[in-house]
Amino acid sequence: MKEKDVSTLLNPVRTPEDLQFEDNLRPKNFVEFIGQENIKANLKIFIKAARKRNDHLDHVLLYGPPGLGKTSLAFLIAKEMGVGIKPSSGPVIERTGDLSAILTNLQQKEVLFLDEIHRLHPSVEEILYSAMEDFNLDILIGQGPSARSHKLRLKKFTLIGATTRAGRITAPLRSRFGIISRLDYYNEDDLKKIIIRSASILNISIDKAGAQQIARRSRGTPRVANRLLRRVRDYVEVIAEGKITAKEATKALDMMEVDSLGLDEVDRKMLETIIENFRGGPVGITTIAAAIDEEKETIESIYEPFLMRIGFLERTTRGRQVTQKAYKHLGFTPQKPFFPQKNLFKEDKKQEND
Repeated sequence: MKEKDVSTLLNPVRTPEDLQFEDNLRPKNFVEFIGQENIKANLKIFIKAARKRNDHLDHVLLYGPPGLGKTSLAFLIAKEMGVGIKPSSGPVIERTGDLSAILTNLQQKEVLFLDEIHRLHPSVEEILYSAMEDFNLDILIGQGPSARSHKLRLKKFTLIGATTRAGRITAPLRSRFGIISRLDYYNEDDLKKIIIRSASILNISIDKAGAQQIARRSRGTPRVANRLLRRVRDYVEVIAEGKITAKEATKALDMMEVDSLGLDEVDRKMLETIIENFRGGPVGITTIAAAIDEEKETIESIYEPFLMRIGFLERTTRGRQVTQKAYKHLGFTPQKPFFPQKNLFKEDKKQEND
């Protein structure tokens, strides 16, 4: 199923302006890249070893929730290796010929970066197998009975794949990556450093308390933090005196309906629908998607991971269920479950007595 575009303050459709803004804030080296310390430490070793051997870097798979820096890391890897990078994405490469053209034009040790690699067409993906493993490209010459296969030798390259849905990558493709790293959500301190750095680049006046307030509502995600920074900047330039303090940041974010934990209108709509229509659950993800008019894949990849991480949503064998913590935060009185769970202990004792 095609993934639906989601446009909210925290998860808007990314316009060319947004992409340009993100490019301006990208770190120029590993020192400027804040967070993900274990991944950075490992990559530095792998890159140094590859350069010492004067060889290409092994293929890299970066996965994790959106907005955590997978693209930035890919560009940094290419820079640290001292090679060029050719970025593309899974949905863009529709035909085998498109990928063949890209692969044959890669230079020695160059990086091919494929975002959303889980969305590659199966026929396109199959070409990658021999290209990644043996640096050969199988080309079919001619048609019909006279057609013959020819192996074209490729220059050694590094494929960096990025995905938010690692489970959708087929086992044959996944097995060909030598370096697999999962990016995790950021803590408040790291987000605060990122916000202060971004504010410096954008010439935004902000104090540490203001940065802390934005970081607290950024869902552990640098992309969200930078987006909120821009919106709070707009607020203080029009309403306040141009400096982002804790007080002004709180007012701005409250006005934009981003609450103290980073929940936006879709998060609240999802939780409130489960509470009001299904007595808090458990309820199936397909039913939730239909009730709030969102795609199932969007809920699973964007909203659900965050709500589960902060302890507001649980997965059970019967479906999703809102926790007591979420009831309290949203101001609801806890209700009995939509499908009450049986007391298994009593059932077992009853069977023993019978």
